Amino acid sequence: MRRALQLAARARGRVSPNPIVGAVVVDDAGQIVGEGYHQKVGGPHAEVHALRDAGTRARGSTVYCTLEPCAHHGRTGPCAVALVEAGIRRLVCALEDPDARVAGQGFAMLREAGIVVELGAGADAAREQNAGYLHHRRHHRPRVWLKLAQSLDGRIATRTGASRWITSETSRRHAHRWRSWMDMVAVGAGTVVADDPALTVRHVRGPDPRALVVSARVSCGPEAQLFSRTGTVLATGRHDAAKTDAFSAQGADVWSFETQDDQIDLQQLVHKAGEEGITSLLIEGGRSLSAAALRAGIVDEVMIYVAPRLIGEGVGSVGDLGVEVIDDSVRLTQIVTRRLGNDLLYTGKVEPCSPV
Repeated sequence: MRRALQLAARARGRVSPNPIVGAVVVDDAGQIVGEGYHQKVGGPHAEVHALRDAGTRARGSTVYCTLEPCAHHGRTGPCAVALVEAGIRRLVCALEDPDARVAGQGFAMLREAGIVVELGAGADAAREQNAGYLHHRRHHRPRVWLKLAQSLDGRIATRTGASRWITSETSRRHAHRWRSWMDMVAVGAGTVVADDPALTVRHVRGPDPRALVVSARVSCGPEAQLFSRTGTVLATGRHDAAKTDAFSAQGADVWSFETQDDQIDLQQLVHKAGEEGITSLLIEGGRSLSAAALRAGIVDEVMIYVAPRLIGEGVGSVGDLGVEVIDDSVRLTQIVTRRLGNDLLYTGKVEPCSPV
């Protein structure tokens, strides 16, 4: 199963809205005779790649798979049928697929064919690998990560607005790896005006996510480099077409929402993203969007890169959350810390927003 998980990881950021899946075929002697992973949307699934790799040696084998084999016809045929036809003896699988078209039906098909099905090996690791996909299928919206890069005293910029670079190259490389795994990366209009970010993947190899700019009042211009990128979305209020036509002319998609107090309903925004097949969303700034996302309850996990610097007066990493007493503060659970050079990465799940 560890090998199947390693294979699945090769496709992170490359097959959404499908899950990443790895599969390994093992013969009676305990030797791996075939392996594969889901490489691209519309292409063969992991089980089919592994069975093709094994050939006739798949008969009587045990297949290890990180997610339940599909049981329906989509762009490819059902993997459960392929496993039955290959004559495997046993399936060891990490997780059931919550997609309504699968949801135990793949396992049922295999059991009806006399194949032993065992569930749960490697489940925690498989769940983390496919956090976005699983969340999307269960809640019909992307899983949302909030990324902050700050000094030890919680600043993302000096009082003059200087922010490059607070964290180390090691941290930036790690952040770009995560960016490459996401379907979409979001920033607010203030960040676009101040930094004109590209939101592309650098420092590491990987695909660029779609960009999302949140600006209820359209307070940034269409000349920003983000809007010339394929797939960029401007999320804004309902305006006359004349106010957004320039963005559409650049190739951006415009999503319009009702506003209240010049704020978009971010719950509506993430559900719209879910309808568009976005399974994972990374919010990268700035402080106003970060605070709005936390207030709206759409953030599921937080990633905070902390550099050993003290800035003093400057720009705080998160804007006003409306917290007046400590008990009303946003609490994190399942905390993990990791050293990245001299920096510290602090991650946790947001307590009210992370369904079990």
